[in-house]
Amino acid sequence: GDQQNQLLPKKVETLEGRRVVAVSAGGAHCLALTSDGAVFSWGYGRGLCLGHGEDESNQSLPKKIEVWAAEIAEARAGAVCPYPVC
Repeated sequence: GDQQNQLLPKKVETLEGRRVVAVSAGGAHCLALTSDGAVFSWGYGRGLCLGHGEDESNQSLPKKIEVWAAEIAEARAGAVCPYPVC
């Protein structure tokens, strides 16, 4: 990952080998939902918006949201923070 703006879709190497069934992008972060119900987030981490516990660091690569370990039907990247839809 990098911090460069992209004008065209770019392959996310970190998710290779996983079946991504949905992607959502907010103003400062992205979410990917995989077929096994895992949710990955990356982007701007301030305010705990990426869902990685107390870690507020920015993530340039997708990182699994462990707190959402239960099967999630849909995940949406809101304007400020992501939220799950069970």
